[in-house]
Amino acid sequence: MTTHQPLLQAHTVLRTTELDEARAAVAEKYCDHRLTLASGLKADVVHNHVRGADLSLNVLQYGADVAINPGELQDFYLLQLPLAGHAEVHHRGEAVDASPRFGTLLNPDRPTTMRWRDGCRKLMVQVDAAFLGRVACEEIGGEIPGPVRFDPKVALTRPGGRRLRALSLAAVRAVDAGDVTPSAQDLTMLALERTLVATMLETQPSNVSHLFGHRRAVSARHLRRAVAFIRESFHETLSLDDIAAASGVHPRTLQAGFRAQLGVTPIQYLRDIRLDMARFHLLRRHNRASVSDIAYDCGYSHLGRFSRDFRARFGHAPRDTR
Repeated sequence: MTTHQPLLQAHTVLRTTELDEARAAVAEKYCDHRLTLASGLKADVVHNHVRGADLSLNVLQYGADVAINPGELQDFYLLQLPLAGHAEVHHRGEAVDASPRFGTLLNPDRPTTMRWRDGCRKLMVQVDAAFLGRVACEEIGGEIPGPVRFDPKVALTRPGGRRLRALSLAAVRAVDAGDVTPSAQDLTMLALERTLVATMLETQPSNVSHLFGHRRAVSARHLRRAVAFIRESFHETLSLDDIAAASGVHPRTLQAGFRAQLGVTPIQYLRDIRLDMARFHLLRRHNRASVSDIAYDCGYSHLGRFSRDFRARFGHAPRDTR
């Protein structure tokens, strides 16, 4: 899986043997960070970079064994796909031995430390956090109750990882071939950016992966109104009559439409939305509310019923969610 061919060679923004110059230049494209030579006499830094509307494509190598500490990325996600060599990446409490077999996906609000070994070269996709959040809402078909947080380890030998790597490489090669122009005005580039981020959300495990089960499209207008009403009001006490009134049809008509197009009843759909939102909040690692508070906030009034439904949907008790 090692990739040796030149990528973004016509878009070199930095070539230097001076580590301070490299740190300052890379910080302009990413964020401020500490960069130190871990071993060896000198670096040979090459950074190729193109920027679109909401993401950038990068190929970066340091040509030496270096330690990098960017802390928190703040306002962007960073997909790192090693093309050659190895790196040790520590992020969100997990250590990843990054290589052409395993990439990493860094979250904006969790600290990172890395050590790139001599010979390490990476293709990196930098995605604006606000853009990824918008795409997530569009793909799910509703609002998400907080930031998306990905598992940091990307298995590049598995179908999802292979697909994400192939699409990232295809984007770079399209730029190299002149098929797309890296700008906010190129419609092909804009479509490519959205496809790449949607694929990232679909293939890489995260705290919103379970929400993608509700993406089946509904064609009937009254069903779209019902789904929108449930998503907006799931935390309230709702009955079938409430949902039918919001959709503008008789409850029996609504029941038949849900079964035909979504395979569940309106009340089952409401229950699944509540459970998925509860699981989202339970996956938080910091400042997480109690199980009972989350259950009540998501529309449950009976904790025993919440625990039973949660276990039936996810296979474990709410308190065991990690």
